[in-house]
Amino acid sequence: MFITFEGIEGSGKSTQIRLLADTLRAGGATVLLTREPGGCPVADRIRAVLLDAENRAMVAMTELMLYAAARAQHLAEVVRPALAAGAIVLCDRFSDATRAYQAFGRGLPRETVEQLNQLACDGLAPDLTLLLDCDTATGLERARSRIEAAGSGPREERFELEALSFHQRVREGYLRLAAEEPERFAVVPAEGAPAEIAVAVAAIVTGRLQRSAV
Repeated sequence: MFITFEGIEGSGKSTQIRLLADTLRAGGATVLLTREPGGCPVADRIRAVLLDAENRAMVAMTELMLYAAARAQHLAEVVRPALAAGAIVLCDRFSDATRAYQAFGRGLPRETVEQLNQLACDGLAPDLTLLLDCDTATGLERARSRIEAAGSGPREERFELEALSFHQRVREGYLRLAAEEPERFAVVPAEGAPAEIAVAVAAIVTGRLQRSAV
């Protein structure tokens, strides 16, 4: 099963996806935990370009194409082989992030974004997408605090430096996508305690795995 986690900056995706991986592995499942952009050497190099605040002059179409390139490599090198081997693949962001950020956030034509997604994904879509939803200002404050606490190392903050209105458009885009595909999306309120959110996430995933096994 291919399960993706989505949400605005600071929504807790990375924490919750790790907690879910631990839960599934404790139950005996083979789990691959990965992320986008990145997940393999080539895609990680593209990630460094995409998220570096020094690259704020990057235009939206360049951004879109770089995401598509990273995704194509990641799927070929990591995701498809893991699915073929029978693993549960958990991915921190996937094609819905491109829809939310580049179409709704940046304002690129949605048809263009969908075309690039189709080329990069070549028919692969998530079986389940967990959308961690929280207040935009709250999420952005969390994300910026996390970056400041990280200290040394690359500052992956190009998106965190965007205006609040940009992140509000992204959140609205995510919620619209969830409304369009209610069978695939599960919207999880993400402003409570991480442990409580993890329980809700595990219940959703366990239920979906049980149904898929029937």
